[in-house]
Amino acid sequence: MRFDIAGPWGIGGAAAMVIGDQAQWVQPPEIIARLIPSYPLMWAMFGVMRPPPPGARSRGRQDGGSTTLEWVQGADTVRYARRSGSAGTLRAQWQRAGITMGVVETRLDADGAPVSARLTVPSVPARLDLTIVADSSFPAFPPSVWAPPAP
Repeated sequence: MRFDIAGPWGIGGAAAMVIGDQAQWVQPPEIIARLIPSYPLMWAMFGVMRPPPPGARSRGRQDGGSTTLEWVQGADTVRYARRSGSAGTLRAQWQRAGITMGVVETRLDADGAPVSARLTVPSVPARLDLTIVADSSFPAFPPSVWAPPAP
């Protein structure tokens, strides 16, 4: 995923390319922790349940139209609950040392594609709402899309 962010009047711009749970490049470099404090929550906003990282303890269950997954690695716990159907949802929660750091609730269409998402960060408090207004598939993006912007 490539992010290009511009604040009001062009202030506070940033760009990043993320593959899985790793930023491949970020401009400016120090912005990544503020831009993406949790990769599992970021992907949940787009309807994706990330697999547990290597070495994490995990458990899950699939029952009809619902799937739950929980993994623990160090002080971090990530929980997912996905319900499919005409009004599907994906809920993700990230806790660090038992304190909820963020919660995502994503609404899915009948095909499982995201329609809208809300990220809530209780400690700040802060909220980010995302609405998907269009979706399109391209056979391939040109290589220049994935290159960092020139300084």
